[in-house]
Amino acid sequence: MTKKRASAAKPSRSDARRKPVRKRSRGRFWPSLFKFLFKLTLVMSVFVAIGMAYLDMQVRSKFEGKRWALPAKVYARPLELYPGQPLAMNDLKAELDSLGYRFVRSASAPGLAEWATSRARVYTRGFTFPDGFEPSRQLLLDFRGDSLSRILDEEGRTLPLARLEPLLVGGIYPNSNEDRDLIRLQDAPPYLTEALIGIEDRSYYDHHGISFKGIARAMWVNFQAGRFVQGGSTLTQQLIKNFYLTADRTLLRKLTEIPMAVLLELHYSKDEILEAYLNEVYLGQSGARAVHGFGLASQYYFGRPLQELQLHQVALLAGLVKGPSFYDPRRNPERAKERRDLVLTILAERNVISAQQLAQALAEGLDVVKEKNLHKGAYPAYLDLVKRQLRQDYRDEDLSSEGLRVFTSMDPVVQGRAEAALVDTMAVLAKRYGKRVDGLEGSMVVTDPQTGDALALIGGRDTRFQGFNRALDAVRPIGSLVKPAVYLAALEQGYTLASTLEDNALRVKLPNGDLWEPNNFDKKPHGLVPLHRALALSYNLATAKLGMDIGVERVVDMLHRLGVERDLKAYPSLLLGGQGMSPFEVAGMYQTIAANGFQTPLRAIRMVTDAQGQELSRYPFQVRQTVPVELVHLIQYAMQEVAREGTARSVYQQLPANLNVAGKTGTSNDQRDSWFAGFTGNRLAVVWLGRDDNSQLPLTGSSGALRVWTDFMRREQPQPYLARMPDGIEYVWIDEATGWRSDQRCEGSRQLPFLYGTAPQQSVSCGFNDPVGESLEWFRNWFR
Repeated sequence: MTKKRASAAKPSRSDARRKPVRKRSRGRFWPSLFKFLFKLTLVMSVFVAIGMAYLDMQVRSKFEGKRWALPAKVYARPLELYPGQPLAMNDLKAELDSLGYRFVRSASAPGLAEWATSRARVYTRGFTFPDGFEPSRQLLLDFRGDSLSRILDEEGRTLPLARLEPLLVGGIYPNSNEDRDLIRLQDAPPYLTEALIGIEDRSYYDHHGISFKGIARAMWVNFQAGRFVQGGSTLTQQLIKNFYLTADRTLLRKLTEIPMAVLLELHYSKDEILEAYLNEVYLGQSGARAVHGFGLASQYYFGRPLQELQLHQVALLAGLVKGPSFYDPRRNPERAKERRDLVLTILAERNVISAQQLAQALAEGLDVVKEKNLHKGAYPAYLDLVKRQLRQDYRDEDLSSEGLRVFTSMDPVVQGRAEAALVDTMAVLAKRYGKRVDGLEGSMVVTDPQTGDALALIGGRDTRFQGFNRALDAVRPIGSLVKPAVYLAALEQGYTLASTLEDNALRVKLPNGDLWEPNNFDKKPHGLVPLHRALALSYNLATAKLGMDIGVERVVDMLHRLGVERDLKAYPSLLLGGQGMSPFEVAGMYQTIAANGFQTPLRAIRMVTDAQGQELSRYPFQVRQTVPVELVHLIQYAMQEVAREGTARSVYQQLPANLNVAGKTGTSNDQRDSWFAGFTGNRLAVVWLGRDDNSQLPLTGSSGALRVWTDFMRREQPQPYLARMPDGIEYVWIDEATGWRSDQRCEGSRQLPFLYGTAPQQSVSCGFNDPVGESLEWFRNWFR
């Protein structure tokens, strides 16, 4: 038994061979594992190094390069102030109000104005114009009636000229629809950085991009609440998220955000990072446009520059960072005030403000302006015109990303009066005609006839609508607005204002076999009429016969010379305005007539500069004479007769008798369009009323568009039109009935202008003899 147990305990050869093998396997496992882990760590370190290098490159390239796509800023004309300027105090007040000035008892800082009975003190903001910097200064303005009589500076010196900063009309935005007004850290108002750091990142100047204390505190608060209620991100991390990454709450984004924040802090100072944050942070949504940065947010919420904000307003902006939608002061004012008051309380706890300042700020309201009061984007039709003219010279990507500054001819005061005239008159028409004017639309173009500057543009009844621009794109039959071109062409062919025309039935066989049979508006023929009367009373039959006599091709040529670029067909219906034009095209045509035959393309843009104010493009006047001034003088006379005695005579029921007006009414076939185009000494306006579905109206040019035009001119109080008599023109007394010469004392006689040598030689007698005058006329004709 003993031997067996001994032999059983003795290991076999195979067992002896296997045990050493097991010992060698265990000895190799740990070195292999360590070796594998070392290699894995090395590989991962390489990948991490590459990743960090890539992130470092991303951080530096964007932060040091062009950080933001800056939209082109479009400005209205600046209001120039000079002694003797026609300017009512109410107009100046409206301009200052649109610029966001505050009216106070003492104008002691930029952006403030004080008011008295006949005097105003304005502390201007200053502005860098293309031709130089206009400094911020106090201006004392004295008024006499509706004109500016004197300008004094803060030292009592008389100034010959001063300028207010131009109104920012809007911008041309990048595809991201982001907008911002860049500010520098040193230009930030008092308490802004303290409020922002106090509410968002109290240890900002102590950490290196991430705050472990903040992360731990947020985790504890979230754990206690049982949900995510507080984040631990620093301002640097927030900038990384907004500037480089996305707002998605994912683990990958968070893991990427941390090293990028550290890298950003390694390369740049705290102030540089804070300045970028002030310009990048998202603070609201204006329609499709995202509001980024405190500079633009100040305009969006308060309608004034950031530097002019008061303590309670600064605190509100700082409080919005946590949630612009949740704390929106327009939709959630109570919630916004609670958040603002928290920011103010933190400032007091950190001894940034005193207890008295805290009490005063807490007692203030939110002071947020209505969103629709903001003038950025308030003029979509005019801005549309600017964009179209800019795209002739600039690429879309340049307009939406290079920060160009575009200076235009738009006059906010004129635009406001035009909008008020259109809206108010259409309301009156609605009361008068009821459902018969349902769906009535309108548009308007206002220019300066002396320069061709487009001062105002309205694209529809809803003047803020950013859709279909009827002033540029509604191509409608212009009716009798074409008649001045017809009569100009006839005058060029030897007709005179005294020529007798036949206003009788007319039938024209067209090439396709159809008959064209026009008719007068009153459905009656008027027999023989003087040419000037046919235009003043807008007789269709006389005009159609005249146009057919001289040839429709000559009328087409005259329209092109007046500035119409559209392809026009020489159809007989063109003679009565059967072919369509847009209101803007009509304004260009009448601009040439108002400018004495000098064709001047309508100009919306005056100059374009880069973001630093360096001039890129200038848009000077482009003038060329295409119609002889003598002929234009004749048609101007006849168009004044339209307003005095013709279809537009109702204008003088509201306008002063000494305001010379020249114009023409227009009504398209079946009363589908109501037009009026007319001008004074310094204003030309074209008005169109109609329906988009082209249905019939109860309105003519006189009862519709003319009313809008007259209301606008009543508000505008323009200069009278004084036609300068050119060389080669003489005025002769004419008998209306015969068209022959007459004595001015004769009944039915009137004085008409003629080209030298074209006045009638025959004369009628009514019992008055003027031998001296007859002798002088005989000698004048003999020497000619």
